[in-house]
Amino acid sequence: MSHALHQPNAGSHADEEYSLPCAEALLAGTLALMTGYVQACCDSHRDAMGRKIAANLQMLAGAQGFTPHFRTVVWSLQGRWDQQCKARQDVAASAAMVAAEQRRVLWHTAPEAVQ
Repeated sequence: MSHALHQPNAGSHADEEYSLPCAEALLAGTLALMTGYVQACCDSHRDAMGRKIAANLQMLAGAQGFTPHFRTVVWSLQGRWDQQCKARQDVAASAAMVAAEQRRVLWHTAPEAVQ
């Protein structure tokens, strides 16, 4: 496996570029998303990243080029990330229902008759 570091100009501060096989690139991207998930500034970003992490792990679990043991570990991680994403969605849905109920409680009931 060759991991070539390409630097167009050694004196510049250009971003590093790596040439990776597809499965390794997917793994590297997933690890970067996991880092971003932990450092996310708001829940909307975190939710989107969590869903993408779970999807990437599912693809990695079926990817060729990894040992069956590695794919088993990745599949287990995918299940945990998927459960976490669903739990966060359930909490968000419950919070939205509570907020809607609180707004409804503030409403006045209509009178039986108008004079």
